[in-house]
Amino acid sequence: MPRITREAEITWEGNVARGSGAMTAASSGAFTGLGYSAPTRIGNPEGKTSPEELLAAAHGGCFTMSLASELTKGGTPPEHLDVSCVITMDEVEGKGHQIVHSEIRALGVVPGCDEAGFAQAAEAADASCPFSALLRASATVAVTASLS
Repeated sequence: MPRITREAEITWEGNVARGSGAMTAASSGAFTGLGYSAPTRIGNPEGKTSPEELLAAAHGGCFTMSLASELTKGGTPPEHLDVSCVITMDEVEGKGHQIVHSEIRALGVVPGCDEAGFAQAAEAADASCPFSALLRASATVAVTASLS
């Protein structure tokens, strides 16, 4: 696989308490001007995103692709995968706010695959997912996988 680089551009106006910013996918243009602010980050999102929500989408998306790959390599390509990812940020003594946990839940429709095979594929997908590895450097990662 070639080296992959992607770029996002972020702007911010004002102080952290009352300011706001916007994020744009510079490489793809897939999203432009996604708003975020401290109040919407820690409270009601009010239609804005947060770095944690984007990390949840990135981790969940990466894991899902890894799971599809593992299942396909095992001879049971998925018909359908539903994956959710919840990122938890908490106060860590002496370190401030840190990402402390990522929880992935995967539900699959995989013809020819049993629960044990699906669980094994999910474990392998987690082990090969670059975002799981990145998060494990400072947080816990939990994966729950089942067939529907």
